[in-house]
Amino acid sequence: MRLSDQDFERAVSVGQSLNAAAGSIRILKSLIWEPHLADAFLSQGRMPNPEYPDIDISDCLAHLSNAKSEMGKDDPVWDWLARQALSIETTAYMLKARGTAGFFDLSAKLYGVPTETLMDKKTRVLDMARHMDDALDGLDIEKLVVDGFEIEMSASEFAQRMRPELEEHFGDRAPKIEIVSNLSARAVAGSKRIRLSKTAVFSNRDVMQLIQHEALVHAATSLNGKSQKNFPLLGRAHAYTTEIQEGLAVFAEMISGAMDPVRFRRLSDRVLAIQMSIDGADFKEVFDFYVDRCDSREVAFENTRRVFRGGLISGGAPFTKDMVYLNGLLRVHNYMRTVVKLHRADLIRLLFVGKLDLEDVPALARLASEDRLESPEFMPPWAKDLRFMVSYLGYSSFLNQVKMPGFQAYYQDLLADVPDIWGFGG
Repeated sequence: MRLSDQDFERAVSVGQSLNAAAGSIRILKSLIWEPHLADAFLSQGRMPNPEYPDIDISDCLAHLSNAKSEMGKDDPVWDWLARQALSIETTAYMLKARGTAGFFDLSAKLYGVPTETLMDKKTRVLDMARHMDDALDGLDIEKLVVDGFEIEMSASEFAQRMRPELEEHFGDRAPKIEIVSNLSARAVAGSKRIRLSKTAVFSNRDVMQLIQHEALVHAATSLNGKSQKNFPLLGRAHAYTTEIQEGLAVFAEMISGAMDPVRFRRLSDRVLAIQMSIDGADFKEVFDFYVDRCDSREVAFENTRRVFRGGLISGGAPFTKDMVYLNGLLRVHNYMRTVVKLHRADLIRLLFVGKLDLEDVPALARLASEDRLESPEFMPPWAKDLRFMVSYLGYSSFLNQVKMPGFQAYYQDLLADVPDIWGFGG
């Protein structure tokens, strides 16, 4: 049944209040560490002791109160808005609890923990992380790339390579590229700008990855969401949408051929490090885990900081956000396979109307069918032309039925005495 005009106007008003509530708090900005903590740890071994200034969440709670006072029930649209309200409220209280064990409890509610099972009640993201870590351990990456193909570049050189790509996809609405210091990742994207870490070193493959991940998912969904005249909340990045946003972005890397083993192992390591901390490992122990897996101690520190920001340095209470990359990938990939099997590929493009969770699809599809939601203007090429993806996912769904051990045993025997060629062995 169509949402009545009166209820729709109420829903729009609730969405406006939720947008204001989400905009009044900043998760990552509230978790920043002072640079001297890294210097003291790396040069003197002094354990970090971050201080988090008190945060005022009164504006956020006031906007949430306004939203709740108008909230309806017994409709997918109201369910969608209610889930967002709960997530924003949980986020606000999580930030108030920085530096305590309570921070982890609320982080787990927002982002989950690595030992949780998916819908099949069997699969855990921790199992996927361990599988990928084992599969990629000891792999000689250099042998996977023909000599001379990989090109290293500075942040400024990388920006020069990205600018024409962004202009091609976004025209005069292309995000600006800024090179900054003190960034927790190599790149962070929004609707108006993409920030690059000044000290990061990039490659030509990074151009593909960041275009797919940061620009054609994160920036695109920001722009598309902010263009929703009825629900600009869809352009707002917050904890509720993080898992599917990151999962969709990693899926984009996979389906476009931009993923590589180093990147995949880095995502797996984040899950393993979070679980280590949950099991009691302190900052130094997780740092030692990363030292063996990173190019430098500085990078190892930064990776460890991502796990402990907001939580307890002594262990047992990490920030679990970074497990969403693999968990989101599993959810998005299975969603894609399902809608293709159901002949509902139209629901793939719905994921680009803004920032959302998969549970929101019924509500947003309904609004779209009632012409109350704008179709997405910006999408990656693989979503504009779904022919390859539909073919690939249709084939892969059959491949999942094929029993691997029989094939593997046959080829393992066949290739047992085959020599390495052209330097690509092992």
